[in-house]
Amino acid sequence: MGLPLPAAVLAGALGGSGVLHLVRPRTFEWLVPPELGDQRTWVLASGGAELLTAGLMAAPATRRAGGLAAAALLVAFVPAHLHTFRVVPRRPLPLVAAAVRLPLQAPLVGIALRLARGR
Repeated sequence: MGLPLPAAVLAGALGGSGVLHLVRPRTFEWLVPPELGDQRTWVLASGGAELLTAGLMAAPATRRAGGLAAAALLVAFVPAHLHTFRVVPRRPLPLVAAAVRLPLQAPLVGIALRLARGR
């Protein structure tokens, strides 16, 4: 059986983001709240976690673990999304992008949990 579409989309998004985190970490450093410590370390670690999670979702034997890992990652990214409102320029386009990105976490977590449940 092939990769279900929701798993493929989520794995593709996390895998692509993971690659970008590792190749262009500076792009993401500003998203890490300074209270968490070294931004580069967090960006590289989260990129690696995204790639690992995408890989877990790609294989049927580990898809359940991948779904749980994806849900955990998506929830763990909420502080970064909230931090965006502290640092994003107060211009319409960046604020709209930040405002849209945060509520997208809920359906993505739902997809991840459905994958973890085998649906």
